[in-house]
Amino acid sequence: MSVIRFGIVGSGYMGKTHAEAVHRLPNAELVGIAGGTRAPDLAKQYEVDLEDVDALLRRSDIDAIVITTPHHLHYEQTLIALQEKRHVLVEKPLATSVEDSRQMVEMAAENKLILGVGYHQRFRVNNYTARTLIKEGAIGDVVSIQVSMPTYAGAMQAGGIGSDYGWWNNPASLGHIMNSAPHTIDLLRWFMDEEVVTVSSFSRTFLPGVQVEDTTMANMEFSNGAICSLFSSRALPAPAFIGEEYRFRIMGTTGLMDLDPYGDLKISDENGWRVVSQQPAVGHQGANSAYSDVRMQAYCDQISSFIDLIEGRPGNIGVGKDGLAAVQACLAMLESSAERKWISL
Repeated sequence: MSVIRFGIVGSGYMGKTHAEAVHRLPNAELVGIAGGTRAPDLAKQYEVDLEDVDALLRRSDIDAIVITTPHHLHYEQTLIALQEKRHVLVEKPLATSVEDSRQMVEMAAENKLILGVGYHQRFRVNNYTARTLIKEGAIGDVVSIQVSMPTYAGAMQAGGIGSDYGWWNNPASLGHIMNSAPHTIDLLRWFMDEEVVTVSSFSRTFLPGVQVEDTTMANMEFSNGAICSLFSSRALPAPAFIGEEYRFRIMGTTGLMDLDPYGDLKISDENGWRVVSQQPAVGHQGANSAYSDVRMQAYCDQISSFIDLIEGRPGNIGVGKDGLAAVQACLAMLESSAERKWISL
């Protein structure tokens, strides 16, 4: 069995998450960690090298780099790694501009390297089951979707998982929608094998002292004619509406699907509602559960799928073109709101 040697750039919540995922896999080896104030402790915890970011990206004994830094750093760090002939897995969003994203995709292709994107939601039980059911025609053709993504930031900040989330307010990272919506856009494209073609949106900032968007109400049209409404906000003054932290309500021509990626997946047809899949409690907001087997399952499976692609086997991981599609759609939301018009992609 061959072993893929990894370096991780970024030492926050997601840096530790990916370090733990690599650590758990028999065909992966964590070699070094760089970037961020927590890098020394993280490197010590996993007994790997502590490096300068540039040095880690250029190390010749590393096969793949995982990038978990703030959004606006993804482009430059990914390009260096690709130039050094390293495979790269980038946390979403891929980058903060369409042109930067496109350059990343093109450089990976030119160098015959895998450019993965951190769409771990593909590996959650209910989401994978939902895609399978949609592909099997369980609700007919998808015609409309309603997505709810209200985030109570206080819950994670109080969870003791070691992150202050200050980067959320950095204008260089472009706002909340760039952090939240890529997962949804990717899942919907993955469920239907269709592309976002039209976007309209209102984006607002409701939190005091914040310079970036924190709430968006958007509509999307897909290439098969399906329409979608999306509500995403981190400006909640209290814990999110019960059962609405992440919720998809999908209408097909012959049935309905109620998808809670953190709870139950339900189907309704002429026989009524029934539960078809359940996701065990992920525990992503608590210090004691953030690195439990349940939450880590999706990240371990994602790294395994990344390795599959590196070694020439099929994999379900999101890749560069999937990252590019989400960046295009999110930026279209911000543009639509700013210019008060529909945007065609």
